[in-house]
Amino acid sequence: MLMQKRQADDDIAQVAWLYYVGNLSQQEVSKRLGVSRFKVLRMLADAREQGLVRITVEHRTAGTLALADRLTKVFDLQEAQVAPVGAVMNDDELARNAVAILASGYLTRIASSEGAITVGVGWGRTLSAMADNLTGVRNSGMTFVSLMGSVAYASHTAPGDVCVRLAAQTGGRAILLPAPFVADSALACEDIMAQRLVRDALDAARGASHALMSVGECREGAILFESGIFSPEQIQQLRDADVVGDCCGVFYKADGTVADIELNHCTPCVQPTDMTEMDTVLLAGGSGKLAATLAVLRAGFVKKLLVDEGLAVALLEASESQDA
Repeated sequence: MLMQKRQADDDIAQVAWLYYVGNLSQQEVSKRLGVSRFKVLRMLADAREQGLVRITVEHRTAGTLALADRLTKVFDLQEAQVAPVGAVMNDDELARNAVAILASGYLTRIASSEGAITVGVGWGRTLSAMADNLTGVRNSGMTFVSLMGSVAYASHTAPGDVCVRLAAQTGGRAILLPAPFVADSALACEDIMAQRLVRDALDAARGASHALMSVGECREGAILFESGIFSPEQIQQLRDADVVGDCCGVFYKADGTVADIELNHCTPCVQPTDMTEMDTVLLAGGSGKLAATLAVLRAGFVKKLLVDEGLAVALLEASESQDA
C-alpha cells in the first residue's frame, strides 16, 4: 500500500510539473502520459489539496530522486537536482523552464539562509528563465556579478541583463563586467583586462561565494555559432579543435580539457581555477546540451548540477557507455 501511495504521489507531481511549469494544456498532459483528461483534472486538484502546488511544484518523484543520487555519485558532485518532466528528449523549452524553476528555488534557499552574499552569473536562456521565475525573495545584501563579458546587441539572456533583473527582484545590487564576450585577439583581451573597471569587476566576480552557470553548445545551428559573436576564423578554431561546448567563456573538448586554442585567451572571464572556493552550480536543460554538459562535468569544477529528467538519463547513459 505504501508503494502504491508513493507512486500515486509521483504521478500527481509529474502532472503538476507538466501543467504548471511546462505550460502544457490538460489535453497535452493527457496525451503525453496516456491518461484521460478527466484523470489529469482530478490529479491537478489533488496536487493543490496536498499542498504540492504553491508558486512552484515542490515534490520530486522517486525516479528523479534516484537519478539525482546516481548523478551525484557518477560525477562526484555535492548535490544534483532533477526536474521530473519525463525522459522524452524532444521539448527543450519545457526542459529549460523546469531547470529554471529548480534554479530559482536554489536562489531562494541561499538568499534566505545567508546574509550578504555575492553570486556570480553566467548567461543563457536557462539563467534568464531563472530570473523570470524568481519571486518573493528580498535580500538587500545580495550582489549579482557577471562572470563573463557581454554581447554588443541588447538581449534578455545577456549576463548584464540577468544580473540587473536579479538585483531588482531581490533588492540587491548588480556589478557588470564592462567587456565584450570575446575580443579580436589574445593581445586585445589582455588590454581589456588591464582596464581598471574590468579588473574591479573581475575581482568582485572571483570573490563570489556562489556561481550560477549554464552551458553553450559549439555545433552547427547552435546559438554561439549563429549569433555573429565569433569571426569566421574563430569558428574555424572551434571546429578544428573539436570543441563541444563552453561555460562562461571557456571552451572545452569532449574529455573535459580546456581546448588549446587562441580563442581561450580572447574571452575576458572568470576561469575555472578561480572558482575553487565557490559553490559552483551548473544549469542544463534539453537534449542539445548533452555533449557540452558532459564535457563541463568532466572538467571537474562543478559542485552542483540542476538538470531535466531527459538530460539526466542521457548523461548517465553516456557516462556508462564510456566506462563499458
